[in-house]
Amino acid sequence: MLLLWVSVVATSALAAPAPGAGGQRRGAWPDAPNVVLVVSDSFVSIERQGRGCPATRPALSPSCAAGFGEQNLSFQTSSTPMQRWKTNILSRKSGSETPFYQLHESTWHILSECLYKLSNLLPITCSNRVEAWTRDVAFLLRQEGRPMVNLIPKKTKVRVMQRDWKSTDRAVNWLRKEGINYTQPFVLYLGLNLPHPYPSPSSGENFGSSTFHTSLYWLKKVSYDAIKIPKWSPLSEMHPIDYYSSYTKNCTGKFTEKEIKNIRAFYYAMCAETDAMLGEVILALRQLDLLRKTIVIYASDHGELAMEHRQFYKMSMYEASAHVPLLIMGPGIKANLQVSNVVSLVDIYPTMLDIAGIPLPQNLSGYSLLPLSSEMFKKEQKFKNLHPPWILSQFHGCNVNASTYMLRTNQWKYIAYSDGASVLPQLFDLSSDPDELTNIATKFPEVTYSLDQKLRSIINYPKVSASVHQYNKEEFIKWKQSIGENYSNVIANLRWHQDWLKEPRKYESAIDLWLKAHSDPKKFEQK
Repeated sequence: MLLLWVSVVATSALAAPAPGAGGQRRGAWPDAPNVVLVVSDSFVSIERQGRGCPATRPALSPSCAAGFGEQNLSFQTSSTPMQRWKTNILSRKSGSETPFYQLHESTWHILSECLYKLSNLLPITCSNRVEAWTRDVAFLLRQEGRPMVNLIPKKTKVRVMQRDWKSTDRAVNWLRKEGINYTQPFVLYLGLNLPHPYPSPSSGENFGSSTFHTSLYWLKKVSYDAIKIPKWSPLSEMHPIDYYSSYTKNCTGKFTEKEIKNIRAFYYAMCAETDAMLGEVILALRQLDLLRKTIVIYASDHGELAMEHRQFYKMSMYEASAHVPLLIMGPGIKANLQVSNVVSLVDIYPTMLDIAGIPLPQNLSGYSLLPLSSEMFKKEQKFKNLHPPWILSQFHGCNVNASTYMLRTNQWKYIAYSDGASVLPQLFDLSSDPDELTNIATKFPEVTYSLDQKLRSIINYPKVSASVHQYNKEEFIKWKQSIGENYSNVIANLRWHQDWLKEPRKYESAIDLWLKAHSDPKKFEQK
């Protein structure tokens, strides 16, 4: 979902002055710092890369405070702060070639609203929407093309992802031409598509597959021999949700060790190219003498399974998909500090408010991370606004056949599905099973029950699942009515339906039965 969002934001290196002109500084710093926020796609945590592979791990930011963030999959949905800002905060300055956002309340409000508004412009494909809506129907699904690799055999080819490099150049040029002259602190946002796999442009058997694409220049930076082949559970022993995802992603077939290692190696090479883009931004800040008064934050929207758990891509609560890097560096941030606490992407917004010295609204989902990373904040706020020792994620989209909820602590990961009864949960002890290969939900019923009760106290997930089911049906009906007489032909040609045209009555009857089965969210109300 985030692919277009990051590219749209990236194409106009977003910058605006921060609050403070003519007013008294309320934050922790004598002088309000600039903020540079860089968000890439599909970047798995540095910690997992270190266990898994490249000889030279991406050094995303030298001497920085690094907090490994558990990615909240409801970053742009649910009760995130980005949904709470009214759409009238933004106004575009007319006549400007590049979007410019005027200061109404504060830079931080503008940034939040910009991200929210752009996220709502994302065109999710019709195919993915219908797949998510009708996943309760017993359809046979056509598999996506198998994941594949593509190499540019040039040792001198540095700029593989041209669009991301263009966005990076625009950000650096803005710093050199405008940022250096700002008398007030600014916020610069750069979004990158890499290291997300490329959509395959080819036709034929692999049409629509995801391609791990890089050049020999970047691949040479990966230690191929160090790459480990992830362990897979036998297909017969896979959790039903995992099997569904593996099947729709076309990973249930045979893969040679070379295929798997190539996918992982190419992915790490793509990570290295992403790292180089961040390095260009940091280098420019240093050369312009802006680094000493600029907070740099780096994060990713999700990870990349890269054939772990017999999957690639995302849409999973496994660590390779949900555990992403979150790094902070700059004035007031303690250097060379690795924070083990689990945190979330929803914490970035309150952290930026805290940097600006703006009081945090009462109803935010996230928490400021400055108490974890700043010595001065540790002294001033030792017992205030502490981050809870858990992270919540939820996912209701395509490639998964049930609403999915994760409660993550430092040691435990509990994953619940649907109504909590129709699909068995999963429990992993990450301290002894970091690869999440052994579901111990039935072995430790007390832990399972305790975490399930905690999850229910945070979110009534059976009720949410029922509401999602009802929404799916209502939206499908609207879509079907909009198609009219072409409905059967249109749905037959969506990429994920198999053999619809051979037996249209069979599939249409299955849809009708699904629509007649009603869900009542009220029955899940907590007493």
